[in-house]
Amino acid sequence: MAGNSSAPPAAGRGAPPRPPKRLGPGRAHALTSKPLAPDTWPAFARLVEKHNGIFGGCWCISFHLGPGEGKRTPAEYRAMKETRVREGRAHAALVFDGPTAVGWCQFGPTGELPNIRSRTAYEEGVSDLPDWRITCFFIDRERRGDGIATFALREALGEIARLGGGTVEAYPEDVAGRKVSRSFLCSGTLGMFEKAGFVRSRKIAMHRWVVARRIRPNRPKRAEPSGTAG
Repeated sequence: MAGNSSAPPAAGRGAPPRPPKRLGPGRAHALTSKPLAPDTWPAFARLVEKHNGIFGGCWCISFHLGPGEGKRTPAEYRAMKETRVREGRAHAALVFDGPTAVGWCQFGPTGELPNIRSRTAYEEGVSDLPDWRITCFFIDRERRGDGIATFALREALGEIARLGGGTVEAYPEDVAGRKVSRSFLCSGTLGMFEKAGFVRSRKIAMHRWVVARRIRPNRPKRAEPSGTAG
């Protein structure tokens, strides 16, 4: 599926640094991000445990699951997620305020995240599968409304660029003209994605859209050849 090839490249490690984001009294740390990986798993796990496993103990595993892998206990979901992280089969931009994880944006290759929302309607109109999917966000309940989801999306796109770029799809909710609790917006909002350069493709539910964007690879700069002494 074609993305927006004319959109500017994603901000990431190769982009000019932005001013640190300062958030409210007592929140003087600048937001940073790190990939979800074995070394950041403890911070991720602490955030999930703070919220009782998230959505009944799903441990952000549901989008990974294929047929027959659902209906497990929270402890089993935790183990499944940790195994994927340690094997490099689970990706996310994990957002930190100081040493504390405060949210994330989950992304991954299409084969890594097969279980998207409104999947039946999506598959009825699909032509080409994307290289990457962005499936969900989670923000610490104490930090919602601080712009962390927008920051996490930007960092996820930067990580995708670092990993080679390609077409990225997401499946956000259109909240224009209606009030929706932030706790139900785990797929992100249509407006947030459009501000990040994504373009609507098609509707797959009453308020859910497929959006896409093409991300250029963030190739490291070549080292300049050293001069020759004369």
